[in-house]
Amino acid sequence: MQSKKFSLAVLSLFVLGTSLVFAADKPKLEGIKCVMAPSKAIDESKSADWKKGKVYFCCGNCLKAFSEDKEHKNAAKANAQLVATKQYKQTACPISGAKLNDETAIEVSGAKVAFCCTNCKGKAEGAKGAEQVEMVFGEKAFEKGKFELVKTEK
Repeated sequence: MQSKKFSLAVLSLFVLGTSLVFAADKPKLEGIKCVMAPSKAIDESKSADWKKGKVYFCCGNCLKAFSEDKEHKNAAKANAQLVATKQYKQTACPISGAKLNDETAIEVSGAKVAFCCTNCKGKAEGAKGAEQVEMVFGEKAFEKGKFELVKTEK
């Protein structure tokens, strides 16, 4: 009888531990807006693969438009969403490529981003809307900022 109780307890802990690991794999979607229609909330069932992560949309039309865009005109917005959902993290300044100074952190397109210095922070703060998103999360900035996939343990 003792053995059955022990086995049941071990199994319960295993299931709990496994569910916690899988819960950590899920992107943080609370408050996230559509890549294509930034004023609309996402529908978790509408997503596309992007840079080893997933980006989310409000509807099938936005998902289709993003998927059919071969020029990747919305790459900066998709990259921003990867960071906002904590699938990717920043490791360097997106403007200079230099080491980050946490005291320079600001929010851009729903994602926290930091810079190496107040000059780079000032450049980003001076830009607005699409220009700011492109400056911080565009393909060149994403490379300079050394944004990397957040690894989860399984």
